[in-house]
Amino acid sequence: MEPVTAATAAAESITTDERTEGTKDGYANGGNNRVYMSGTIHSEPMFSHEVFGEGFYEMNMSIPRLSGAADVIPVTMSERLLADAKIYVGKQVAVKGQFRSYNKLIGERSKLMLTMFAREVLTPDDAGDAKQTDTENSGSLSKMTNTSNSANTSNNPSNMYTFSPAAAPHEGNPNIIELTGFICKAPVYRTTPFNREICDILVAVNRAYNKSDYIPAIAWGRNARFAKNMLVGEKVNISGRIQSREYQKRLENGTVETRTAFEVSINKISRDDLESQFSDTDAAFSCED
Repeated sequence: MEPVTAATAAAESITTDERTEGTKDGYANGGNNRVYMSGTIHSEPMFSHEVFGEGFYEMNMSIPRLSGAADVIPVTMSERLLADAKIYVGKQVAVKGQFRSYNKLIGERSKLMLTMFAREVLTPDDAGDAKQTDTENSGSLSKMTNTSNSANTSNNPSNMYTFSPAAAPHEGNPNIIELTGFICKAPVYRTTPFNREICDILVAVNRAYNKSDYIPAIAWGRNARFAKNMLVGEKVNISGRIQSREYQKRLENGTVETRTAFEVSINKISRDDLESQFSDTDAAFSCED
């Protein structure tokens, strides 16, 4: 997949220095695409593909919302992480990595698929401590501890695990994403029948090795009014959460099919740098697969 700078004429005018400006580490090492999720493995791992002899598997992970509902997010994990973490349905884990896209040929059409690419997995061991399963990044993250955050008590089971406060200011929030990328499609602004403002945007996030991830995002209210005026090729900083959403799709034969969309629900959006909730030395984001 070509990077965003080849996708639009507007983005072609952006220099290399401007692309990396505003990200703490630059897109070559993942500093512009960071995800933290804590939840439960929701489906059995299924083989997806192989790269340089290493197998990768796909599964779903259930992430609790404060409302009591849950987002079910696809996760891609290497066979090494899978084995070290002893993944099974119902296993509670914390995963750090990136939100990525790829094209999948379905029939004669290419469909944009989205997945959380896991770089590091933390899971409680029998003693209640944390086991770091990515051996290349060992020593970078603290032990995991039981959380008693009052905001999550009603929605998380008592043995839900998260990062210690000293290591992660985002403790208690099980679903965080931070992106820096470029608007690659004109924003679509609309209002609901209840007059709620919504704006859909598509953000291209550059990745190393001349790749880009195309991430759909949705803004609400004041953020929607801000996002609707952004131009194709404009650099944007986003923070929020990854959400799953069911919708009805009417097919050509007249039948209606229920489908699931994955997108970033925007909490903050800006043309300027955002203060990261992740540590600069966080090893989960310091290397490229």
